[in-house]
Amino acid sequence: MSIEVKIRKGEPVERALRRLKKRLDREGVIRDVRAKRYFEKPCEVKRRKNKAAKFNNYLRLKRESY
Repeated sequence: MSIEVKIRKGEPVERALRRLKKRLDREGVIRDVRAKRYFEKPCEVKRRKNKAAKFNNYLRLKRESY
């Protein structure tokens, strides 16, 4: 998996870096790297995913009640 951002003619490097960062964020690369920085036990992974699912379900129910 390689992500490329080509610098357009006359484009500042800062703008190309910003496009690269947005693309990395959309792909979820930074999130994966941070998550894999330390070992996480399988029970902790399951607990974290259950907590996120529970929160998302809460938000979905809250939005439906409007």
